[in-house]
Amino acid sequence: MPKVGAEPIRKAALINATIDTVGRSGSLDVTVAEIAAKAGMSSALAHHYFGSKGDIFLAAMRHIMSVYGDGVGAALSETSEPAERLRAIVRESLAGGNFDHPTVSAWLNFYALAPADPQAARLLHVYHRRLRSNLIHALRGLGCEDAALLADRLGALIDGAWLRAVLDQSLTPERAQVLVMDEVERIAG
Repeated sequence: MPKVGAEPIRKAALINATIDTVGRSGSLDVTVAEIAAKAGMSSALAHHYFGSKGDIFLAAMRHIMSVYGDGVGAALSETSEPAERLRAIVRESLAGGNFDHPTVSAWLNFYALAPADPQAARLLHVYHRRLRSNLIHALRGLGCEDAALLADRLGALIDGAWLRAVLDQSLTPERAQVLVMDEVERIAG
């Protein structure tokens, strides 16, 4: 007989194990068995809950994006001032849990997967639209006529900081924030 309430706990364990395993290996070249072992369960159970390795990885990315979205939402709810909203988006994008090595490694692999996987591409498109929309809203509040272009620039800087963090693990969230925040301060005047 199945344990009542075990499914959400096991799914969460598999999602966390996926992020950690992909982060440790630096690629999606991991097996469901490795992910399941890290989560303390069988690969059959992992397949039961998610199906394929790709489905497990996409669930992990949805989780990462949900945590990120919740953090940005909370940061934005604390201020209505456009410059502070812009700073809050950048701070949250490059904050601790969003910027630890396993998470940024998962993002890098997600970006690599998106051109070949329609589900990943759709999910990445949703993320880009939300980030761009939040940035444009804050930039328009600052009176920026070229808000869309500036939003794209800031989005690229955030993505670039994540890429650098994968390649250079000495790049801390604080240092990444300084790199991107310099552009924010130039824009906010």
